[in-house]
Amino acid sequence: MSAAKDRSGTRPESPVALVTGASGGLGRELAIELDALGCRVAVHYNSSEDAALAVQGKLHNESVVVTGDVGHYEAVTGFFGEITERLGPVDVLVNNSAIRKDALMAMQSPDDWAQVVRTNLVGSFHTSRVAVPAMLRKRWGRVVNVVSPSGIIATAGQTAYSASKAGLIGFTRTLAAECGRRGVTVNALSPGFMATSMTEKLSTSVVEGIRDQAPVPRFVSPAEVASSMNLFLDQECMTGQVISIDSGVSIT
Repeated sequence: MSAAKDRSGTRPESPVALVTGASGGLGRELAIELDALGCRVAVHYNSSEDAALAVQGKLHNESVVVTGDVGHYEAVTGFFGEITERLGPVDVLVNNSAIRKDALMAMQSPDDWAQVVRTNLVGSFHTSRVAVPAMLRKRWGRVVNVVSPSGIIATAGQTAYSASKAGLIGFTRTLAAECGRRGVTVNALSPGFMATSMTEKLSTSVVEGIRDQAPVPRFVSPAEVASSMNLFLDQECMTGQVISIDSGVSIT
């Protein structure tokens, strides 16, 4: 057996997967897809308990619903403890929790700016900080950070959101370099524009403009994005990458 093989463990028969922000449109589809791939899923929510329970109702394998603000480390350690007690240590972490508070930077509240970065970027550090050590000991694990084309291209009014997602891309690449020798891959998933609760307040003209400017002039469905989970789970040599399912908007 090669030295590379010695460094990697074996994929669990039924991995424990945590999807943060799983009560939303994309999070729901990510949880359902991971369940279909044989995972036991922890459905995380911050404020929408009914939606999270509805997601759990669509799952077939053993699952648990947990809550807590990912922006606060103590809350994260609390719901990880519940997951470990109910299902076992987390093998697959999908950092999907995110908020947007768009405004031109010169007029944005410092509190709003900080809250976006705390949830989207610092929150992903919190969950990874708790999950990754156990993955390293086991020599198998998967971290998938949900980012955005806004972390790659400029979008006026989104300095906070763009900074959080660009930071998460850098976090992904560096953590991948730290973890690869022990069988833990860290990648980023960048969805295009989707009709979810995060985008429903945008005006029709803005929505149509985003759609029509894309090389593939249509929106991406959450289910299409979630179908990538099998790739992240199966590929041992793909790490530190940004996988874009965005109708090509990140290349325009």
